[in-house]
Amino acid sequence: MEKFAERLKLLRKQGKVTQVNMAAYLNCTEQHYQRIEYGKVNIPTLDLIALADYFDVSLDYLVGRSDCPQRK
Repeated sequence: MEKFAERLKLLRKQGKVTQVNMAAYLNCTEQHYQRIEYGKVNIPTLDLIALADYFDVSLDYLVGRSDCPQRK
């Protein structure tokens, strides 16, 4: 979970996207999104997939199972 939280925050900052915008994208509150980014809550699989699609990275990269961000 720690690797996921780190990567999510990094991707968001690289894309110059705010936590408010990400919360709106996931249809959740800003506080809930912050807890996701801090690794405090588990998120549904569909939200993980949506985040990987949003940042155009592989799901394995996003959750820390791979160091290769490219999708296959």
